[in-house]
Amino acid sequence: MASKVLVVDDEELIVKGIKFSLEQDGMVVDTAYEGDTAVEKIKSNNYDIVLLDVMLPGKNGLEVLSEVRVFSSVPVIMVTAKSDDIDKIMGLEYGADDYITKPFNILVVKAKIKALMRRSQKKQEIIVSNDHTIAKGDLIMDTEARNVAVNGRDVNLTAKEFDLLELLLTNPNKVYSRENLLSIVWGYDYPGDIRTVDVHVRRLREKIEPNPGDPKYVHTKWGIGYYYKE
Repeated sequence: MASKVLVVDDEELIVKGIKFSLEQDGMVVDTAYEGDTAVEKIKSNNYDIVLLDVMLPGKNGLEVLSEVRVFSSVPVIMVTAKSDDIDKIMGLEYGADDYITKPFNILVVKAKIKALMRRSQKKQEIIVSNDHTIAKGDLIMDTEARNVAVNGRDVNLTAKEFDLLELLLTNPNKVYSRENLLSIVWGYDYPGDIRTVDVHVRRLREKIEPNPGDPKYVHTKWGIGYYYKE
């Protein structure tokens, strides 16, 4: 089945160029030129990847991403015209999976899309247990449905938050450095900053911990990294 991609940008020529190029690779490409339309299309379709520009009229890309993450963990690649690292970090904090800086080479866009799809597919193929369920006290993870519940309450995690928790949960008491987590969860070719890991751990704790300031599940090994305490 062909991969389905949503391209969101207010520059029509850029959208047409990306659409044409991706379709040459056999992908099905949908488009949107502003934020509200993008949100509605993501609600109504099962996309494999969303390519989302930061600078949009009205609702900007970060606002779109924040809204989308309430109901979807679809992989998102942010596109920014700014080279300032804080924009990239902010995009990742909101739940982005990768980023591209304008002006970009379409070959780089294709490579990032395909790499992200491969990583997503590999994660879906992992079988942790026969019934795909991991239960650790009052925390339950379904690795097939990619659902997490704490004390019977469903927790909505982004794709990377889920991957991070899954790695720590399936390797209890093993301490991972930030560099190791960046390599394993984001992929060895991910060009991000190790602060990205800290941001995701903080957001993960806010969602699963009864008291994020005194974590029950994801612990810090000061000066080294993070681990799941069994």
